[in-house]
Amino acid sequence: MAITAIMNIIGGLVLCAGIIGALPVLGGFLEKAGKFLGGFQVIIGIIMMILGLLGIFSLQGIVAFLVGVILLTGAFHVIPALGAYLEKFGTWLGGFQTIIGVIAIIIGILGLL
Repeated sequence: MAITAIMNIIGGLVLCAGIIGALPVLGGFLEKAGKFLGGFQVIIGIIMMILGLLGIFSLQGIVAFLVGVILLTGAFHVIPALGAYLEKFGTWLGGFQTIIGVIAIIIGILGLL
């Protein structure tokens, strides 16, 4: 699914907004884009989780789900049953935020090829 690949690139940019500025040519532009997209973090996270669950048996889907969990970590407290577990999982994954963001960008680009 091309939409999952595109969303993986967008989600990866949001997760890597702090370090992507180190790239030589496009770094500044990508950092600004990532910070702008960070304002839509919850919306992007919801879309990523839905796409991840729909494609959970593909690499694109797994990466999309993980990115969605990281982006929605602060919003999981509103879910009564699973919210606490998802929030703990998201907090743990947050330690690998940059690595998962880079992987999401790479997997997204490869998915478009």
